[in-house]
Amino acid sequence: MIHIRNALSVLPSGGARQIRNCDILIEGGQILEVGVNLSPPESNSDIRTIDASGMVVIPGMVNTHHHFCQSFTRNLPSVQNTGLFDWLVYLYDIWKFMDADTISWSTMLAGAELLKTGCTTSSDHHYLYPEGIGADIMALQFDAASRVGIRFCPTRGSMSRSKKDGGLPPDTTVQSEETILADSERVIKEFHDSRPHAMRKVALAPCSPFSVSEELMRQTAILAREYEVRMHTHLAETGDENDYCMRIYKRRPLQLMEDCGFIGEDVWFAHGIFFDDFELEHLAGTGTHIAHCPSSNMRLGSGICRVREMLDKNVNVSIAVDGSASNDSSDMLGEVRQALLLQRVSKGASALNASEAWKMASENGACMLGFEKIGRIEAGWAADLAIFNMMDIPYVGALSDPVAALIFAGYSHKTAYTIVNGRVVVEEGRLVGIAEEELVAKAGEAVSSLYRRSEL
Repeated sequence: MIHIRNALSVLPSGGARQIRNCDILIEGGQILEVGVNLSPPESNSDIRTIDASGMVVIPGMVNTHHHFCQSFTRNLPSVQNTGLFDWLVYLYDIWKFMDADTISWSTMLAGAELLKTGCTTSSDHHYLYPEGIGADIMALQFDAASRVGIRFCPTRGSMSRSKKDGGLPPDTTVQSEETILADSERVIKEFHDSRPHAMRKVALAPCSPFSVSEELMRQTAILAREYEVRMHTHLAETGDENDYCMRIYKRRPLQLMEDCGFIGEDVWFAHGIFFDDFELEHLAGTGTHIAHCPSSNMRLGSGICRVREMLDKNVNVSIAVDGSASNDSSDMLGEVRQALLLQRVSKGASALNASEAWKMASENGACMLGFEKIGRIEAGWAADLAIFNMMDIPYVGALSDPVAALIFAGYSHKTAYTIVNGRVVVEEGRLVGIAEEELVAKAGEAVSSLYRRSEL
C-alpha cells in the first residue's frame, strides 16, 4: 500500500474542485480512498508513506499522439524552418535507416521524458517498417515501455504508397497491404489487453491519406472492428493535405475517411486543423475524437486547431505532444500550457481555462484510447498520479491556486513522483526502471549509429 500524505492540493478530476491538505491511499493498481487525515488499515503492515507536503497531485496525463522514434532526429538544422511535406521528405531519408536499437532506445527515451513531465499513459504512432530491419517493432516497443513503466497504447501504423506510387515515403519504408493487414492482426492477438486497467493496448493506424490507399483504410477499419480495437490517423493537418485529397480523391479528407468507414466513436484523428463548420458538426454527431498537438502545429506553421468550437460542440478533444522531431520535446505538462495559450491567441483570454485543459490532458485522452477509469483521482480508479513539488522558485507568489500554477507559473515541468498502476516509476525526480545515465549514454550511441548509416 502507498499512503500519499498531506498533499498541498489534489485535483480529483479536470472539472472538480481541488482538495487541500489531502491524503490518498493506493492499494495494488487502484486508488483506495481520497480525503483529509486518512489512516491506512491497521491490518496492512506493508505501507509506504510519501510525504507530499508542499506538493500538488494531479491525475496522470494521457498523451494521445506521438512518434517515439523521432526523438532521435530533434532540432536538425535542415528542417528547423520547413513545413510538413518538405520536413517529411527530408526526414524519411534518415528514418529509413532505423534499426532495432533505434526503436528500443527511442521508446525508452520518449517514455522517460513523458513520465518525468507527468504523463502516465501514452500512445505512439509508429508507421515506418524499413526493409531488412529484422525485428518485431511492436515487441521491442512494448518491452521498452515496460522497462520505464509507462502505460502504453501504441498503434500498428502503416504506409503502402511510396514515391513510385505518388506518395512521399521512400520505397524501402513501405509495405504491401497484405503484409500490413496480416501483421496488424498478429499484433492485436499477441499484445492487446482489453481489460479496463490494462498496461498495454493496440490500435491500428494507417499513417495518412497521402501515404496509404483508400482500400487499406477500408480494410483496416473492418479488421479493427472485428477485434474491437481503436483506429487512428493524421487528418486535416495542413492545407497541402486538403489540396492533395481534392486532387487525388476528389474529396476533402474527412469525407474520404467517412467513405472508408474510418470515422466514429472508435476513431481518433491527430491535428484536425482544417475542418470546416459542417465537418465539426459531423465529428460531434459521429463521436469521433481529436488529438490536439499545439506545439507541433506551431513548430511546422500548420495552423491552430479549433479546439474551443470542438469542445462547445461536444467533440472529445485530448492533448498530445506529437513526434519529438516536430516538437523537439516530449514535455506533457508543457503541452498543456501550450494548448491553453494557443486557443487564447485566436479566441481571446477566456478561450480555454485550466480546468478544461486538465480534463483534455487526462480523462479525455483516456476515453479516446479506450481506457476505463483512468484520468481521475477517485476510489476505484487506476492509481496513475503525477506529483509536483511546488516549494520552488517559479511557484512563489502563485499558490493561491496551486493546481493552476502548474500551467500558468511553472517552467520546471518535472515531477517529484510519478505513479503508474500503483507503482512508483519516478522517485524524487529520477527514473526508477532504468539509470538515467545509462539511458542518455545508450540512446546517444544509437543516435550516432543512425546518423552514420544515413550519412547525416
